[in-house]
Amino acid sequence: MKSNDWLHGFRHSSPYINAHRGRTVVLTIPGDAIEHGNFINIIHDIALLSSLGVRLVVAFGARPQIQARLDSAGAESSFARGLRITPEDQLGMVMEAIGGLRAYLESQLSMGLVNSPMHNARIRVSSGNYVAAKPVGVLDGKDFGYTGKVRRVDVAGIEKLLEQGHIVLLPPMGYSPTGDAFNLSYEDVGSQVAASLQAEKLIVFIDDPGLLEEDGSLIRELSARQASERLASGAVTGHDAALLRAACDACVKGVRRAHIISYVDDGALLEELFTRDGSGTLVSGDNYEQIRQARVEDIGGILELIQPLEEQGILVRRSREMLETEIDRFVVAERDGTIVGCAALYSYPEEGAGELSCFAVDPSYRRAGRGDEILAMVEKLARGHGLQKLFVLTTQTEHWFRERGFQGSTVQSLPGPKLASYNTQRNSKVFVKPL
Repeated sequence: MKSNDWLHGFRHSSPYINAHRGRTVVLTIPGDAIEHGNFINIIHDIALLSSLGVRLVVAFGARPQIQARLDSAGAESSFARGLRITPEDQLGMVMEAIGGLRAYLESQLSMGLVNSPMHNARIRVSSGNYVAAKPVGVLDGKDFGYTGKVRRVDVAGIEKLLEQGHIVLLPPMGYSPTGDAFNLSYEDVGSQVAASLQAEKLIVFIDDPGLLEEDGSLIRELSARQASERLASGAVTGHDAALLRAACDACVKGVRRAHIISYVDDGALLEELFTRDGSGTLVSGDNYEQIRQARVEDIGGILELIQPLEEQGILVRRSREMLETEIDRFVVAERDGTIVGCAALYSYPEEGAGELSCFAVDPSYRRAGRGDEILAMVEKLARGHGLQKLFVLTTQTEHWFRERGFQGSTVQSLPGPKLASYNTQRNSKVFVKPL
């Protein structure tokens, strides 16, 4: 009897396929990965992601290729602060190595052989002057020459290509208004581009399975704050530190997740994106640091947030006095000292149920996933209280809750105290989600 493991895995990948379709993912691929034997499989996986509707940006490095070109010319290489110093007489060779690698990547993404994963892929690859750069300058008395760092990203230009289904290929090069070209760190390009595009994910390839503890075990997950603490303590060194810093910086600037995975292990990219446990190290923004228990001083911000929705009849009116009495039931999302979201949890322990109430998000943040983060926090609190289900009464947001696992129920299913206070004039619909 043949195994159907592939069928089980394929079916269970469906939620992840749907979640990633239409999302922007930035891949950072070092030059060492491009020379590795597994790189052809990464190319095939990139083609698969593109066919599944993932919007892809690929930032690639070229350090070994640049080194080989300089060695062939007998040119001396020098480094400082983890960066190559690029004197003017070497810039042409650097550009030659990067240009050749770019052409190679375009050729690999253009394959379409019969009986290969690329058959009929018809991938469009675009590249160009989408990264503006500025010189690193003089540091510690050393002139870095034509080594630069990202100054600005042409977001509109890249977005237009992504909307047309192109894979955007970004070399480790940037250009200035003066017409100069600069040799950039591919980690800097990937991180800055991901942040500028507010990408869903930044994927960072390394030769290990992910970040490792001293005993060699895989670090599965880090918050941006934990990552920063590891960097500050010196627990992560060398090139791994540069990669972790790039991942951390992207998350701090708004990228939801950064994943550090292996370019050696076949299928690591797909496993990371389409399975629950993933394959490498996940670095996440400190969302729960911003979503916290409400305090009395938050009442003004909550009122300002919910009053427009109360006036529209979407939320039940709450007085300042009521909020003061019930503030311990609320959680808030705070950004730069401003309350941009809130929700309340009312517990009915005898029925094992909790009510999600007074749920509001500032319109400017509704497309940034803030509502999902607040909902996740309330669900976490409800589980901590030993509740088995969460219910919500709504008049206008039925579909939002349905899309997040809530199912329609009846008014009679409400806990006794809630049923007794149910407002028949509002005629709210009841939705329930098991926890």
